[in-house]
Amino acid sequence: MEAYQTFLEHFNKLVEEHHKDVTEASWMAQTTGDPEWAAKLSELGTKYSLLYSSKETYEKVQHYLATANGTEIEMRQLELLVHAMKGTQLPEEIIADLSKRSSELILLFNTYMPEVDGKAYSANDIRNVLMNSRDNELREKVWYASKEVGKVVEKDLLELVKKRNEAARLLGYDNHHEMGFALQELDRDEVFTLFQQLIEQSDEAYRAMKQELDERLATQFGISAEEIRPWHYVDPFFQEAPPSEATNLDRFYKGKDLVQLTTDTFASMGIKINDLYEKSDLFPREKKNPTAFCTDIDRAGDVRVLCNLTEDAYWMETNLHEFGHAAYFKYIDANLPFELRTPSHTLTTESIAMLFGKMGKDPRWLKCFLQIDEATIDTLTPELAKFQQLQMLISARWMITFVFFEKELYENPDQDLNALWWKIVHNVQLVTPPKNRDNPDWAAKIHFTLAPVYYQNYLLGELMAAQLLRHIETTISPEFFTKEAGELLIEQFFKPGALYNWNEKIRRVTGEKLNPTYFVELNCKSSN
Repeated sequence: MEAYQTFLEHFNKLVEEHHKDVTEASWMAQTTGDPEWAAKLSELGTKYSLLYSSKETYEKVQHYLATANGTEIEMRQLELLVHAMKGTQLPEEIIADLSKRSSELILLFNTYMPEVDGKAYSANDIRNVLMNSRDNELREKVWYASKEVGKVVEKDLLELVKKRNEAARLLGYDNHHEMGFALQELDRDEVFTLFQQLIEQSDEAYRAMKQELDERLATQFGISAEEIRPWHYVDPFFQEAPPSEATNLDRFYKGKDLVQLTTDTFASMGIKINDLYEKSDLFPREKKNPTAFCTDIDRAGDVRVLCNLTEDAYWMETNLHEFGHAAYFKYIDANLPFELRTPSHTLTTESIAMLFGKMGKDPRWLKCFLQIDEATIDTLTPELAKFQQLQMLISARWMITFVFFEKELYENPDQDLNALWWKIVHNVQLVTPPKNRDNPDWAAKIHFTLAPVYYQNYLLGELMAAQLLRHIETTISPEFFTKEAGELLIEQFFKPGALYNWNEKIRRVTGEKLNPTYFVELNCKSSN
């Protein structure tokens, strides 16, 4: 056996041994809010990173990649290892420091609960007020409270940003943001050009639909459209479209079993996910992460979802989204080497999650799984189509806002970030800032800490989801929920894991590389 083959076999075993320890500790930290688990995660995360930070190992992998004439599977492993190792060619004390800082900040986010008039508000409580309350004063108070954590974490988060930049410069990059794109096999200039083009292509439709939304909200709250402020929308960052009375589907979920609906959805496509419930954590309680995520503990079948389910449309869609991730993780070919038993890119797993998440507003899904009657579906269909377009335009603008700001954050963390944040929010999302606002509202978004240089993958995932959906509907079935569609996803998208580059994966499935045309056709045409 050649040297590089021996190396790959040994390294895969080594990584597999440490991977489960880290993911278990992360799971416990997120589900308990216990500082001891946060500290344990930091310690184990450092040890895991050190596997990739050995200069000798990195140089060996570089040599093998340049000289080996291996199989497709072997060469892809070497290619991915070079990307994974380059970002960790740092002194052990720097790796440990970055891990510790990040873990401590995540703990702060997960355990901080703001108060309004002496009452503590969870993330679900805040969401409930912004979604349902007609009390303008309460909405405003709750919105401001949702940003309080930004002030709590700002100092340490900026320190972490600067430390990440220092580490990136040691590796030959200008900053952490530039490094993040390079090591994710993403062309930063290409992505930012694409996002700017999406702003331009969606501008007419977005302005028209947002004006209509603001007028609807103004009527609802008894104010003028010019008086609409961030707290009049349904989430603290204007990531979502407020449903109209017609498109608020919460009424259909009262007394429904969201878990069973999720099971039935995937089962209709031959995708079994109910075996993943035993170790998942799906319902709200104190001290656990108040949001949602999916994690692959061992790349051998132990896939877990964290949610905080309540009987409403938001959590139905969130559960479908997270189990989209879970299905992908579960069905990756177990015969692949450990390094390849993972999605080819985060944007590919986001595309599947988004594909399933948006089914909660799809008339086909509502008819099939919620068993809503035909007459109601006929009434809902045009309203939902318009709502889905508004939702995608709003979420795309939010993602671009985050991505544009994050680039500026890493390029110059000492600038007036509070003013910059609201400038970008105003220019991209067309949201009017609160008067004389000078607080680190941007820092209230956990992703700056938890998942740096990641957010672009959400929008790239939406582009891929649109392309994948169009392919399934035109080549397999317009109904989507079929065993044949499920088989395509399992065999062609899930099973190959990370064997192919993300763009090659979508080409193999749909016949072309990532093409934003399908997203534009679905979402960027003016409704007028």
